[in-house]
Amino acid sequence: MSSEPQLFFTDVNERQALFLRRTVIFGGATLAGVGLLVGRLAQLQLFQAQQYATLSTRNQFNFRLVPPPRGLIKDRHGVTIAGNRPSFRVLVVRDETKDLDQTLDLLGRLLPDTLERRRTIIREVNAAPRFSPVPIKSDLTWEEFSKVNLHAADLPGVMADMNEARYYPHGGAYAHVVGYVAKVSDNDVKGMRERGEEIPSILYNPGYRIGRVGLEKALDEPLRGEAGGNRVEVDVRGRVVAEDMAGSKPAVQGSEVVLTLDNDVQQRALEVFGEEAGSIVVMDVRNGDILAMVSSPSFDPNLFVSGVPSRIYRALADYERRPLTDKALAGTFAPGSTFKPVVGLAAMKRGLDPTRRIVCNGSFYLGRRFACLGRHGALDLRGAIKASCNVYFMTLATEMGPDAIAETARDMGFGQTFDIGIGGQKAGLVPDREWKRRTYSGEQKTWYPGESPSYGIGQGALTVNALQLAVYTSRVANGRKAVMPRLIKSIGGVEQGSNAFADLPYDPQMLQVLRDGMEAVTSAGGTGFRNSQLGLGTVQMAGKTGTAQARNYGAGSRKGAGRPWSQKDHNLFVAYAPTDNPRYAVSVIVQHGGLGGGTAGAPRAREVMKVALLKDPEMRARIEQSGFEAQEDAGVREAEARGEPLDGAATDTAAPAPLVEPAR
Repeated sequence: MSSEPQLFFTDVNERQALFLRRTVIFGGATLAGVGLLVGRLAQLQLFQAQQYATLSTRNQFNFRLVPPPRGLIKDRHGVTIAGNRPSFRVLVVRDETKDLDQTLDLLGRLLPDTLERRRTIIREVNAAPRFSPVPIKSDLTWEEFSKVNLHAADLPGVMADMNEARYYPHGGAYAHVVGYVAKVSDNDVKGMRERGEEIPSILYNPGYRIGRVGLEKALDEPLRGEAGGNRVEVDVRGRVVAEDMAGSKPAVQGSEVVLTLDNDVQQRALEVFGEEAGSIVVMDVRNGDILAMVSSPSFDPNLFVSGVPSRIYRALADYERRPLTDKALAGTFAPGSTFKPVVGLAAMKRGLDPTRRIVCNGSFYLGRRFACLGRHGALDLRGAIKASCNVYFMTLATEMGPDAIAETARDMGFGQTFDIGIGGQKAGLVPDREWKRRTYSGEQKTWYPGESPSYGIGQGALTVNALQLAVYTSRVANGRKAVMPRLIKSIGGVEQGSNAFADLPYDPQMLQVLRDGMEAVTSAGGTGFRNSQLGLGTVQMAGKTGTAQARNYGAGSRKGAGRPWSQKDHNLFVAYAPTDNPRYAVSVIVQHGGLGGGTAGAPRAREVMKVALLKDPEMRARIEQSGFEAQEDAGVREAEARGEPLDGAATDTAAPAPLVEPAR
């Protein structure tokens, strides 16, 4: 049975209906897609156009913080002590470089010394905020600056510009009091965060500097100023093509700080030390203004602005004369015989008649022998100050005990720090019975009578600094007021400090007795006569010499003769001038000078005092009226004619030494 083919036919209407359904479905989908696209375009163009225009602009423009110029620090006459100078530098912006290693390789060909710091540079660049320029090298020469700009097209993300760097035009003259600036460290930020302080964004700028020590640190906030910013347009490679002046914000310079210091006096104070170590402080006895505060040896603070090399820092830190230590505030020493007037004042407050005579036979005995500086015979208080008699003041100290001396010492400015706007001060030590009870245990808690003689001549546990000695001398010279020191004259034009001082708790006549004795010290026969003569007509200087032992000496080795520098005596001198109307006080400490206060300290005080007096218009007029003729030679001739010794037989007696010339 044969099979026949079977044919199937589809209805034409049915096929047309299927086609139409498919057309409608695909057409609808297409229309829906077009509708969505049109709707999205409408949303972008009509409703979100401003938003995306802003985002686009942000991709085209960058806002870069600009560090503000640091506020100037000036002396009392407007001389700039800490300023800013122009500095060419080269910077790298990490986000604008395609390959940092390649960029640094190319830069190293132009500036070979950057290759030595490559690891440090990479670390700083990677740690910097986005789009923040990181200084690679500062203080470029004009040739280096030109090279970088010439090859700028081949160095994406690299730029060379001119900024302001901190500059100390007088080098080491103000290194300790003004200090210096340095890079912001992680510890700085951590400390601010722990203190709950707001951390400005500019602190994260790698080129920013903050105060590290001295007044730069103490007054860092007013000196900082207010950061600005540049709104710059960049191309697709991240290079700056234009600056949007309307969107930029200028930086505001920090406040100007004016100090009470006098540049000429300060410079001379550093010069007179030469290679010696020590400190000098000069004060106005009327208002407490500090005209000079110097520590020697010093260092150049400019080395620290861009980062001092470790080998240089190590050399400074290891040098035995400690140039990094501020000896005027942080160096404490036994005051030696400069302290004897304090002992006399304490005794007068407790009823001592200053005309009472005590016989000096060259020794004082209390359990053991305490040597004097000579055999002075019978002396009253004025004569004892002039001769610097140990026996006299040991006797008073033993009669009074330590508590009476300590009370007067604190009244005169010892054992305390002062609010002068700068930290790092050490109060030293004014010992008394309570101090011994608090410090020691067992039998050592008791103050024994044998400890008082050394206390009476400024030795033992007693320690002071140069600023305290200047305050003490100012109070003696003033005679009525407890003068307080002032270092900062004004900040941003606002006057600082006050001249309202408390009264000294002593009869002015008692202070006059001390001044009489100090005037005798610088007169013929006094321990500081020859080297304290100013040679300024009728203007004379009064003072007190001192020598403080740095160690115990055996027979024949007094003052550390022939011994290493660190084992020699310290030499001190305090003075004021003029004697008839005191205006300025000076304190000098020569660390391990080994010569005596009259030989090592007095000539330095004399030279610095002369500058202070000649800078004072009233004093200069008085000196010029007297013919500006030195009276020293006449005084020496008169003393010789009377057969009087020129200098007293005391620890500070020595042949007059010429002033040490400053190191060149």
